[in-house]
Amino acid sequence: MPISLLETKLYVPRSRRGLVPRPRLSERLGRGAASKLMLVSAPAGFGKTTLLTEWLAAGPAAPTDQRLAAWVSLDRADNNSASFWTYLIAALRTVEPGVGANALALLQAPQPPPIEMVLTTLLNDLGAIASHIVLVLDDYHVIDAPDVQDGMVFLLDHLPPRLHVVIACRADPALPLARLRARGELVEIRAAELRFTPDEAAAYLNEMMGLQLTAGDVAALERRTEGWIAALQLAALSMQGRDDVASFIAGFAGDDRYVVDYLVEELLQRQSDRVQTFLQRTSILGRLSRPLCDAVTGQGGWQGHVGGAGSGEPVPGPAGRAPPVVPLPPSLCGCVARAPAGRAARSGAGPASPGEGVVRAERRTSCGHRPLAGRRGFRACGGAGGDGGAGHAQGPTGGHAARLARDASRRSLPRPARAQHRLCRGVAGH
Repeated sequence: MPISLLETKLYVPRSRRGLVPRPRLSERLGRGAASKLMLVSAPAGFGKTTLLTEWLAAGPAAPTDQRLAAWVSLDRADNNSASFWTYLIAALRTVEPGVGANALALLQAPQPPPIEMVLTTLLNDLGAIASHIVLVLDDYHVIDAPDVQDGMVFLLDHLPPRLHVVIACRADPALPLARLRARGELVEIRAAELRFTPDEAAAYLNEMMGLQLTAGDVAALERRTEGWIAALQLAALSMQGRDDVASFIAGFAGDDRYVVDYLVEELLQRQSDRVQTFLQRTSILGRLSRPLCDAVTGQGGWQGHVGGAGSGEPVPGPAGRAPPVVPLPPSLCGCVARAPAGRAARSGAGPASPGEGVVRAERRTSCGHRPLAGRRGFRACGGAGGDGGAGHAQGPTGGHAARLARDASRRSLPRPARAQHRLCRGVAGH
């Protein structure tokens, strides 16, 4: 049965004016255009879509390296084979109209054949094309259906030499990245590369936003945000028209109203009710361990419900053993305690409030449970370093703003709960 397509999902996003030039990243993407897969993986607000849009708009470095760009902006409704592959083929047909007609017919058959047969037909069409095509799958983190992932593995394994896939996502996809990496067929750009350098931060704040900050102010704000682009943008909005810029920068943290709005909308509200409730009840803790989280939430099995940097994916790990630290984006700490409770909390499952959870946690930790190391810092939506994949804490902690974010969360508690929280923190610190 034919699927009704939303054509705007196939448009390459419009290039914006007033962007900071990032030649180091554009050059890296240009070199990666000869690979099978380019992966741009980072938490929300690191400029993944903007980077790809600007790179495509700039065109190839050499006139002989002409390429066509096909784009799909994915959403949750595409987390099934019929919708995903229909949109992917439709995107390819925007640059090569004759491609995929037979594959679409197979997809829309009353009894569709195995996806490998559909993709074989599509790959044969693509193999006959003379032009190089860059296929961008934006927001791929919303795709976790096993049959779609299996189809993507088949596609990448048999990709024609002139087709190059670009995936932009918030957590690493379930694809054979290690194999592609070992073969030199994978180019990766992660949050460590996407975050603004001090020079880029200065160019954005002073040249693009017209704030005329001193070098010291720029350096201080870059340190506090650790180059997280969304935080710098939100801080710039807050600073416009202010006379007390230095004091604002000194106090800027995760409880800034623009940051709270962004985190709630982009991260918190996109999680399941169970995960939202978990985040709210553990936002008051400075250290996390399985016994402490179970005590605060009143529920076991927390490690299977919180993933990396806003992904909402389960945390992978050895069977029967929890990861030592929940990879919760620490900048959520100052806002989740003030967000509306999820349905699980409203229905009475678990503690009725963070304060009640702290009382339970204090009782249990006093019996000998030792939270493991892993103090949260104020991170740019989780920040990134290392892998950047789902289930990994992404980057080092940032001490100053970590305390500010936790203090903001604690101030939202009633006075008795604050006292219990201090007691719990004392026990946890042993």
